[in-house]
Amino acid sequence: MKQKSIKKPSIDFDLRQLEIFCRVVELKSFSKAAEAVFLAQASVSERIASLESMVGVKLLDRLGRQVVPTKAGKLLYKHANELLDMKRRACLEMENFLGIKKGDIHIGASTIPGEYILPKSIGLFNEKYPSISVIMTIADTDEIERRILHGDFELGIVGSKSSHENLTYHALWNDELVLAVPRNHRWGKKKEIDIKELSNEPFILREVGSGTLRIIEEYLGPSASKIIDSLQVVARFGSSTAIKEGIKAGLGLSILSSRAIETELETGSLKVLHIKGLSLLRKFYLIMDKRRTVSPICRAMLDFLTATITPV
Repeated sequence: MKQKSIKKPSIDFDLRQLEIFCRVVELKSFSKAAEAVFLAQASVSERIASLESMVGVKLLDRLGRQVVPTKAGKLLYKHANELLDMKRRACLEMENFLGIKKGDIHIGASTIPGEYILPKSIGLFNEKYPSISVIMTIADTDEIERRILHGDFELGIVGSKSSHENLTYHALWNDELVLAVPRNHRWGKKKEIDIKELSNEPFILREVGSGTLRIIEEYLGPSASKIIDSLQVVARFGSSTAIKEGIKAGLGLSILSSRAIETELETGSLKVLHIKGLSLLRKFYLIMDKRRTVSPICRAMLDFLTATITPV
């Protein structure tokens, strides 16, 4: 009796599976991908195992703590991105056609705009568009740029520019960085000091990757590393709020955004000085990935920010 051949089912993809797979590849981690797609890690592992079983080949390798795609995984990742981008464009075109202006918009902001500028702006935006919910994540500039490029955020607000070819920048607000000292500091009555004097004082720095630190390094130029290395760095903090509290507690001095210490200057708990020959002016920028189609909700936020907020 002739045996019937068993036909192997053809490969088919579920878009949700592909989205999860792409997140694992991009974030190089099952746990981080699980966070990004709002699933338990076990569920992400199960979806990837199901995808590998259907394709019939291993798609991901675990190398130490990182997860990297195999050759087959790289091929699938390329096409998965194209499929997900087609789906996204189709959704956006339908929303544009229907004039939809409701839903969530995910934005990223570095510390100063995220903590001191955007809350008020988002309040005004919500009055105009009550059906749009703004979800804002505050992180350092490097993190915001990375997540814009990964598609986690539609737009971001940061305090410095990078040279990444896929990012576009639109200037929004001006800012000035100043040297902040406790009110009872021996420099409290001075208006400015020489930069060399900083090496004799305990100093609090921002974390690596912050826009503030990047701007300081840009203004100091080629001598930046030498000057920063000469400082008596007693701590590195990830937020301006932590730095302010450290200064007030007598831990050290620091360079901060003038926007971040407006309240402290009014109450007299902090004093500001300028550094001779150094004008630390910068801008805050709205950034986007120029490769991505702008959603109607994102367009509403863009138009609102550029139309109602002028540099000061």
